[in-house]
Amino acid sequence: MDVRGRRITVFGMGASGVAVLELLRGRGAEVRASDVQPREKLPAFDAPFVPQSPAALEGCDIAVLSPGVPPDLPMFAGAAERGVLVVGDVEAASWFLEGPILGITGSNGKTTTTALAGHLLQAAGIPCQVGGNIGRPLAAMVASSRPDQWNVLELSSFQLETARTLRVHIAAVLNITQNHLDRHHTMEAYVAAKARILACQQPDDHAVLNAENPASAALAPQARGRVWWFSAGGAHEPGFWHQDGMLLAGGEPFMPASEIPLRGRHNLENVLAAACCARLAGAPLEAIREGVRTFAGVEHRIEFVRELGGVRFYNDSKATSVDATRKALESFDGNLWVILGGKDKGSDYRELRELLAQRAHAALLIGAAAPIIASHLEGALPLIHCGDLPAAVATAWRNARPGDTVLLAPACASFDQFRSYEERG
Repeated sequence: MDVRGRRITVFGMGASGVAVLELLRGRGAEVRASDVQPREKLPAFDAPFVPQSPAALEGCDIAVLSPGVPPDLPMFAGAAERGVLVVGDVEAASWFLEGPILGITGSNGKTTTTALAGHLLQAAGIPCQVGGNIGRPLAAMVASSRPDQWNVLELSSFQLETARTLRVHIAAVLNITQNHLDRHHTMEAYVAAKARILACQQPDDHAVLNAENPASAALAPQARGRVWWFSAGGAHEPGFWHQDGMLLAGGEPFMPASEIPLRGRHNLENVLAAACCARLAGAPLEAIREGVRTFAGVEHRIEFVRELGGVRFYNDSKATSVDATRKALESFDGNLWVILGGKDKGSDYRELRELLAQRAHAALLIGAAAPIIASHLEGALPLIHCGDLPAAVATAWRNARPGDTVLLAPACASFDQFRSYEERG
């Protein structure tokens, strides 16, 4: 899209907002910034600033929303009728991106799978760059993009819900489970946001779906390209699956599951999805096997921190949903001290009762969601109200015995006490 001379307001001045503002200004647009925070509390940028209000849309041709800005705010109602195009930052950046997109979304596992898919392409010698909702914003990747290079992107529902022209050549939907209902309000709206990853595909594109996850599998009729499956529960053609301890590609064994260095069945699914995506992008199976074997994982994802006095500590701060926490719990046999809590996202924590009762000595509750979590888990296991993370870690350390594991898997967002899940981890 030619944005020269177009009047554009970028809403939300975090890293992605600043990146897309700089990109659009460099392409000749008349840009200004807007945020709910005053300018002095925001990162540095070179553009006029208007506080986030309906006035920020006056005289505007295009409104670009950072992921943290909901498109259903009253100020954006009727924008189209007033001639204002409302798009997300990923959509705006894609106007100028060179090279095909390999995009990965899902309620859980997308960070690990995106990082792994990029690692597999690199292991195969296939040019790629990795970013999106992980690492670099897409707008910051435009300058280094080129036609012969894959753009491997983690795409969140916040980024996808405003996508209208974003073409994802290889699109993976890992799973869809209850999450972000505080933003999307209904499960139907959340699923629809995820499904946007398939909206602009063409017949020669590919959709990689989870045969074991009903919501992911149900998207198959929406795929305009070819559907491929991945399954941790047995054969599902065409695609990648796990059977009898082996990972198979279209029935051809390519590596034992025992060689996967990551914990948990959910990571088996992540490996299968990443392997399928990498194969579709041209990676040979031997390179995929070697790439899986050498993948070290990502920070804040069931990340081993240290062992002290026979007690092991794991950081799964990226477990910001109930389903992610459930998968973390399933990765350990028991003897857990589990730290839960943060900013509630409208979740049902009752889904964790049985697993916690089976595998945890106690749940240590922190943050704004602690009262809600306690009401959902009462009677399932001992609950210890700790208030904040340092107190929870100290309490776990005082009570743990050799052979126990302290696990941060909070099932909540971090924004009540921290700036990000990374800072919390």
